Amino acid sequence: MTKIRFSALHIAIAALTTMLGCASALADDVPSNSARLGSYTVFYHTSADNISGPYVPPGVNIKAENLETLYAAYVRRLSSRFDLELTLGYPPLQKAKGAGPATVGSVPYNGQVVSGARWIAPTLLLDYKFLSENSKLRPYIGVGVNYTTFYDRAPTAAGNAAFGGPTKISMTASVGPTATAGLAYHVGGNWWVYGSYSVAQVKTDLSADTAGVVRTTRISFGPQTLVIAAGYSF
Repeated sequence: MTKIRFSALHIAIAALTTMLGCASALADDVPSNSARLGSYTVFYHTSADNISGPYVPPGVNIKAENLETLYAAYVRRLSSRFDLELTLGYPPLQKAKGAGPATVGSVPYNGQVVSGARWIAPTLLLDYKFLSENSKLRPYIGVGVNYTTFYDRAPTAAGNAAFGGPTKISMTASVGPTATAGLAYHVGGNWWVYGSYSVAQVKTDLSADTAGVVRTTRISFGPQTLVIAAGYSF
């Protein structure tokens, strides 16, 4: 009887080991990492307080220009349904145009490019994927957080003229929520194509210092982004 029990135990252990080995092999068949590269088109829906400070006429404002830059992302597969996505665009030159009066003093203002800045905006998203991993097309949605910091902030010649001389610009960093919806298409092998549309909250306090004369505004950029990218899983 002891020998029979001992043999049964060995068979059970062997069967369990085989099952775990098969499950591990199946898990290994699904890559855990993905790198993506593509185009990042940003559409701004700017709203800002009118610029306030000494010698500023009523209604002086600014708006951000839409732009396109390089998109890159690293994605970690957490399960068949969830991914963790870290995205980053190549720091583009963000231009701002004057909005409001046609002139400030005698200087043309409305529609003129008055300043420029570059930004770095890493975004971390938790994505939920629909359908099975065998599907050619997988819709997904995601929520997360965006961090945006600005550098190389400088007015143009038109901006300096409107402000009344050489001006130094500062802009605070922003932390805000973001959400995305997209489609992933399996081309074949380890290659995928992605398309997504995202919205984010990006706000900053802008200060312009012209020889000690300080003007300020608070800007909400309201960016919406379209991404078209190719991805490789490994």
